[in-house]
Amino acid sequence: MKRNIHAALIAALLCASTFIACESLDEINVDPNSTSQPRPDYLLAGVEKNGADLYWGSALGYGGTLLFVQHWAAIQYTDIDRYSFTNTASIVASTWNTAYTSLVANLDIIIALPDGVSNANYRGAALALRSWVFLLLADLYGDVPYSQSGKSIVPAYDAQQSVYAGIQNDLDEARRLLNSAAGKIAGDAVYGGDIEKWRKFAASLKLRIALRTADREPEKAKQLVASLNPAELISNNDESFRLVYTASPYNNPQHEHFVARNDYRISKTIVDKLKALNDPRLPVYADLPRDQSESDYRGGANGLSNGEANSQGFDRISRPGKQFISPDAPAVIYSCSELLFNLAEAAARQYIAGNPEEYYTQAIKASFAQFGITDAAAIDAYLAQPAVKYDASNWRKSIGEQKWLALFGQGPDAFTEWRRLDFPKLTAGPANVLNDKIPLRLFYPGTEQSLNGKNRESAVARQGADVLTTPLWFDVR
Repeated sequence: MKRNIHAALIAALLCASTFIACESLDEINVDPNSTSQPRPDYLLAGVEKNGADLYWGSALGYGGTLLFVQHWAAIQYTDIDRYSFTNTASIVASTWNTAYTSLVANLDIIIALPDGVSNANYRGAALALRSWVFLLLADLYGDVPYSQSGKSIVPAYDAQQSVYAGIQNDLDEARRLLNSAAGKIAGDAVYGGDIEKWRKFAASLKLRIALRTADREPEKAKQLVASLNPAELISNNDESFRLVYTASPYNNPQHEHFVARNDYRISKTIVDKLKALNDPRLPVYADLPRDQSESDYRGGANGLSNGEANSQGFDRISRPGKQFISPDAPAVIYSCSELLFNLAEAAARQYIAGNPEEYYTQAIKASFAQFGITDAAAIDAYLAQPAVKYDASNWRKSIGEQKWLALFGQGPDAFTEWRRLDFPKLTAGPANVLNDKIPLRLFYPGTEQSLNGKNRESAVARQGADVLTTPLWFDVR
């Protein structure tokens, strides 16, 4: 299976097959770098790889949202860490362009392929992935082109509320299409063609989206959560949605960055929190500094000027742990731990029966298992601490802080959960340019002003100024 996945990735990323040279004029005019019939397995593998690279990579992940939520810190070039960037910055433009022109466009091709070339399971998997991409876009920008995406060169922007509702419907359709009897799928680098795991991913995305809307539409969110069958959700770490990177050229992008550059470290904010809780994940999340005079883990401060950041000492600050910057480190997109935290919140909101504290405890244990921590005594000691025990009177704090710790490395979703739950309480770095505020969204890319200006203007009029400090619809303050 792994060999087939690698073959599909190679084909997808190197533009698939080529044509044999012919003397016919018609055949000479054929583009040798394209295929007359797209292959769903190649397209699926390519989207999984490119989607993981986007989520886990430079522009959006470790060079952007991981700085906002203070999982990582910039130690050399600190503009993004100080929130000093414009609508042409890579975090803004590359995220938007990759999502629309690469991910959504190729998923739309899979969905449109006829029977015989594709099957219902390819379409269901593509629809689930497409829903994830649109959720990512809506969480970052707010109102985005959704219903007219791919249908117009100047697509209207849908309100964030409408995007969430549309994705819920798309996920229902994905679950209807996904059926083990509907044919096998190849090229699946995440689940290896396991259709039941795809169904669980789609259902688990519905739970994630329902909680996004819960502070705005509590009754509707309750109905959506109640419609889900717990047996159809991600239930263990083997069912988590993650891409496991392999040998070159499919290395983890965080590894690729550290091979060439040396300008990020783990944040002091999260190191200090892990130390305060005697958290056994600290030696997983961080490496000891290379300077042997530093005998303990040490994080870098966020939001410093370039000079101040440099002066901390490159070798005196801990890098992120090897589990995150190794060549084959996985890009985790939806973990079992997150699913259990979501169930804890659903129970705390009384959307489902069950004890929120039990789900909360299971979520922490699932996070420990995800990172290879199995010492039962250490886990019990951690859970027994007053600062860790579930507080039913302030469930947002308990779930928000522990979810932030468990989502280490998953910048985009850690950023969304921090905005939604309002915990942990983070402080902007001293050299920030937003009057001590942390970003609440991304700008729309500058190209939208010139290419789709009227629709962008309508979105701005509806949701608020196109600035980093405008809260999005889901973010009730």
